[in-house]
Amino acid sequence: MSLLEVQGLDAGYRGVPVVRGVDLHVEAGEVVALLGPNGAGKTTTMLTLSGTLAPIAGRISADGVTMSGPLHRRARRGLAVVTEERSIFRGLSTRSNLQLGRGPVAAALELFPELERLLDRKAGLLSGGEQQMVAVARAVAAEPKLLLVDELSIGLAPMVVERLLEAIRGAADRGAGVLMVEQHAHKALRRADRGYVLQRGRIVLEGSAEGLLGRMDDLEQAYLSGDGAPATALPGGSVTGA
Repeated sequence: MSLLEVQGLDAGYRGVPVVRGVDLHVEAGEVVALLGPNGAGKTTTMLTLSGTLAPIAGRISADGVTMSGPLHRRARRGLAVVTEERSIFRGLSTRSNLQLGRGPVAAALELFPELERLLDRKAGLLSGGEQQMVAVARAVAAEPKLLLVDELSIGLAPMVVERLLEAIRGAADRGAGVLMVEQHAHKALRRADRGYVLQRGRIVLEGSAEGLLGRMDDLEQAYLSGDGAPATALPGGSVTGA
C-alpha cells in the first residue's frame, strides 16, 4: 500500500480537464519528481492533490484511505504543502510565521539557522530566498507524512535552491513521502528517487531518477515534442504514449 496513490486522475477547471488519466504513487521515505514543460498540468495536479481543486474523475488515496475535502482537513492527516507563492504572512514576524506551523520553531531553525537572526523581522521584508526558507522550514518541522512541493526554486539563487532541496531530501530521509514539482530537471532528479514527466496533461515518461538522468535525450524529447509520441523505456520505469 503506497503512502500516496493516484489512479485515473482527471483534473482541471470548470469541469474541463487539463490533466487526464494520471496514475502515480509515492512511498514513504522517497522523493518523487513531477517534471514537464510549462502548461503540462503539473500545478493543476498539485492543486488537486492538496484539495484546492476537486478532481473531475479518479481516486486519490493516502494509506489506502480516499483523500477528500480542503487542505486544512488533509493537513490533520499529515499533509503539508509548499507552493511557489512563498505562502507567508507578510505583516507578521518570521517567528510568528514559524509558530503558525505544526512543528516547533526550534526544529525549523535547525533546518535553516540563518533564520534565527531574522525572527523579529517582518516576513514581508525578507528576501525571496529567506521567505521560501520560512515556508519550507515551517512545513518540514511539522514532520509531515506527505509533503507536496510546487516550484520552490523560481527566481532564487542556485545556492539557496540547493539548501531548500537539501531540506526536502532530509524530510524524505526521515520518513516522509515527497512529491516535488520542479522546472530544473537535473536539480530535481539529483535529489529524487523516481520521476514522472507530464506532457499535455498526461504522463508520458516515468522511471528511476538514475534512469531518467542517464537518458536526458528522452527527457528532452518529452519536454519539446508537440505530438506526445512515446520515447524508449527507461531502466526502473516505463514510458507511455500521450
